[in-house]
Amino acid sequence: MPSAPITILHHPSPTTGAPIPIAFLSRHGTHHEYAPHEVPARANIAALRSIGVRTVIAFSAVGSLQEEVKPRDFVLPDQIIDRTKGIRPFTFFEGGVVGHVGFGDPFDAGLAKIISKCGHSLEGEGVVLHDKAVLVCMEGPQFSTRAESNLYRTWGGSVINMSALPEAKLAREAEMGYQMICMATDYDCWRNTGEDVNVEMVMGHMKANSENARRFVGAVLDELSKEEHQEQVSAKHVEGQVHFALSTSKEGRKKEALEKLNWLFPGTFQ
Repeated sequence: MPSAPITILHHPSPTTGAPIPIAFLSRHGTHHEYAPHEVPARANIAALRSIGVRTVIAFSAVGSLQEEVKPRDFVLPDQIIDRTKGIRPFTFFEGGVVGHVGFGDPFDAGLAKIISKCGHSLEGEGVVLHDKAVLVCMEGPQFSTRAESNLYRTWGGSVINMSALPEAKLAREAEMGYQMICMATDYDCWRNTGEDVNVEMVMGHMKANSENARRFVGAVLDELSKEEHQEQVSAKHVEGQVHFALSTSKEGRKKEALEKLNWLFPGTFQ
């Protein structure tokens, strides 16, 4: 089951005025009751695809691994380093069907380009929208050690969270466009000055970020709702890639595994 009920809203198109359906799903549950490793990401992505969603804009709090990314800044990452531990179900291709999809560019560059136009909606002294950032996704739910935090910096990490994976991988397998918008809340624990990251610090900056996030998501929805972006939003550029992903011969594909894939891609695998 998904982590929460899916809420359907309608956003008026700024070009036609027609109502465009928007699906909202709370990743960590209605009351934030799911730890990062407990989030049913596979069910979430499958449920969204089953109702016609083809583009996912995901929000996440992140720790900053670089001085220039300040708490309350926003970040559009373009790369991920996977530091999860395989605890979370991370693929739709298993149980008798093997598939491999490309993941060289884990986020959708077309979406990021459109979203980056909306940085003007952010308010607050010195608040910046960063792009071309490397996101480190760790297992959690504990925060990093100081040694880990400094290691990630040497790897070129820009920000760190516990939510991007397997969400982004599953969205790619499901032929959905995916872009994460990150909200910096702290400097993790790599700095020798200041307080190490803690929940109180994170929630304090999250509260301050919430108004900016509302403004930002409104501007993003306005932009994505324009008729000129409908091909991007419908994810035509990733459609059909699953046909080339399967490496299991037709004779070797298990019926139950195919039935699950057919639920995601009706009529594709008979």
